[in-house]
Amino acid sequence: MLVLFETPAGFALFKVLDEGKLSKVEDLWRDFASPESARRVVELKAFNKFENTSDALSAATLLIDSKPSKGLRKFLQKHCDGETLAVADSKLGNAIKEKLKIDCLHNSAVMELMRGLRNQLTELMTGLGAQDLAPMSLGLSHSLSRYKLKFSPEKVDTMIIQAIGLLDDLDKELNTYAMRVREWYGWHFPELTKIVADNILYAKAVKLMGNRANAANLDFSELSLPENVEQELKEAAVISMGTEVSEIDLLNIRELCDQVLALSEYRGQLYDYLKSRMNTIAPNLTALVGELVGARLIAHGGSLMNLAKQPGSTIQILGAEKALFRALKTKHSTPKYGLIYHASLIGQAAPKNKGKISRSLAAKTALAIRYDALGDGEDNSIGLESRVKLETRLRILEGKELGASAGSTKGKPKIEMYEKDRKKGAGTLITPAKTYNPAADLVLPDATPKKSDVASKKRKHEDEATEEDREHENEKSKKKKSKDVEESPAVVADGGEKKKKKNKEAEEVPAADADGEKKKKKKSKDQDAPMETEESSKKDKKKKKKKKHAEE
Repeated sequence: MLVLFETPAGFALFKVLDEGKLSKVEDLWRDFASPESARRVVELKAFNKFENTSDALSAATLLIDSKPSKGLRKFLQKHCDGETLAVADSKLGNAIKEKLKIDCLHNSAVMELMRGLRNQLTELMTGLGAQDLAPMSLGLSHSLSRYKLKFSPEKVDTMIIQAIGLLDDLDKELNTYAMRVREWYGWHFPELTKIVADNILYAKAVKLMGNRANAANLDFSELSLPENVEQELKEAAVISMGTEVSEIDLLNIRELCDQVLALSEYRGQLYDYLKSRMNTIAPNLTALVGELVGARLIAHGGSLMNLAKQPGSTIQILGAEKALFRALKTKHSTPKYGLIYHASLIGQAAPKNKGKISRSLAAKTALAIRYDALGDGEDNSIGLESRVKLETRLRILEGKELGASAGSTKGKPKIEMYEKDRKKGAGTLITPAKTYNPAADLVLPDATPKKSDVASKKRKHEDEATEEDREHENEKSKKKKSKDVEESPAVVADGGEKKKKKNKEAEEVPAADADGEKKKKKKSKDQDAPMETEESSKKDKKKKKKKKHAEE
């Protein structure tokens, strides 16, 4: 049995002299305690030396991926005829078995044998000392580490991550320092805060002016202030409500202004550096979302390669993780955008279209990032094309007319009236209109009365009701008159003028009775006249309504 052992100097093949000792794994370490005992177990059969460092690096990188190099294949074909090969990596053994048809072995006894060989390597291999092996292993390890990192000075996104972090810190510091200058100098000249809104111009004005009394004789042209602002500043300095300030205070305020101006200048330099690095490392991403948003996406993802592994849906909400998990926990709607919200394309969209544009932009951004991370080209053509398409989509969503840059985007077809059965240029139909088919009607039986019969029955019933009401009222009037006649003698017994009147009325009653029924009818008609007019008017209205319904 042969053992394949990798060294920084090359590949070595050792012949196992006593294979029976491999059965006792626990006692195998004792055989490699000294060089003499190790030589009784194994001996060097062949050695394949690397020509240079690049050859060693290529062989080592292939071994990391469990693949035999070209030189190793030739070496094994030459020395491993009909022998079993012990290897330290089972995947490498499978690859050798498939390609070279050599039986390979990998178990705990082989790993313990490898450990013993590593311990006595310099003694078992003649011509390879420890002083030579150490520099070789160190150089190969350095080369291998650089290969693993895939070091490329043109594709270092770590610099972008650090630069965008520093840029955000500078913005915070600048804002803090500028607010401190305004608050500090505001005790002396409070009106200047409203006159000059820009923080950098404010710091320059304070450094140039010093005491507000000097403002009347100074020329602010180097600050490039508008004429009306300069005039307002000078007028406000004369009538200012601020307190007096000493020279020591002004000196410290001016030093703080120097710090603000120095930080703003360095921030501009850092932004230019970030711009150049983004255009070099991720040109397509920069063309789509801009330098700052692209750099923040890379920093949040950890690296350009990590960001390239993310889908468009993740890139869309990258930076809004807290809102996402809160929405999932409370079962509310999830956020539509994260860091990508600050891109210019989303800023141009109306509020109702921001979600659609952010989804489209995230999908295009994912493709641009993958091309930047994995592609060989360094141009930004994909980013520019995607931006043109997104701008076209935005115009379509907003209902605007397509411009010349729409490209191959197709507009919506015009909706025309459906006139399949109509002749062209004529108002007539090709096929005649369908006629009414009376045979399809269902005739109901005569169980239900007609409307005219119902209306006539209702009229008869109403007429009978009115006649009964009139008879009932006549009877009531007769009863009242008879009561008056009976009460007349009792009234006469009391005496007085009232009695005489009542007696006269009582005397007139029999005379009226003798005259006949005509006078009774006249009185009853006179009493019932107002009642009959009201009832008749109501009944007439009801009759009219019922007639209309019956006619309909």
